Amino acid sequence: MSLGQRVSSDHQLTRLLQIGVVLEELVESRAAHHIESLPPDERAEFDEEVEELLAEAATESAEHRERLEALIDDLEAETVGYEEINALVDAQYGPPEDTDGVLYDQLANEETAYKFYDDLIEAIEASESEFAVDRERLLETLYGIREEEKEGVEEVTEVMEQRA
Repeated sequence: MSLGQRVSSDHQLTRLLQIGVVLEELVESRAAHHIESLPPDERAEFDEEVEELLAEAATESAEHRERLEALIDDLEAETVGYEEINALVDAQYGPPEDTDGVLYDQLANEETAYKFYDDLIEAIEASESEFAVDRERLLETLYGIREEEKEGVEEVTEVMEQRA
């Protein structure tokens, strides 16, 4: 399923929203694990600003997930539980080596999410299909999430520039 195409059915829309939920769960889980996974000598370098940034990212991703799940519920479908994704993150992703690695990872997460929502909005706007969920509510939700992801990219970039 390419986002270069129009979204043409409830099934396709549901799948794309479910991908968004998994993406948000991944971002939430990774942000929550970053501080815990750093070696003790790196934790001392971890400043309050970076901790706050990661905590905000985890909270924001949880909120995005809930908003997406509400849309998926309206489409009468289900999502993958956070606990399942969290377990996969624990098993698949090694800890970052240092604070810079944490910030680069967080930037990549924010950029990936922004691009996903930007492409999804474009695919929905290009479609003339009717969906079981209100189109205006769907797009309004996605516009809001995309804007918050853009702000996340800017926040991480600002912290990285200050540390350079």
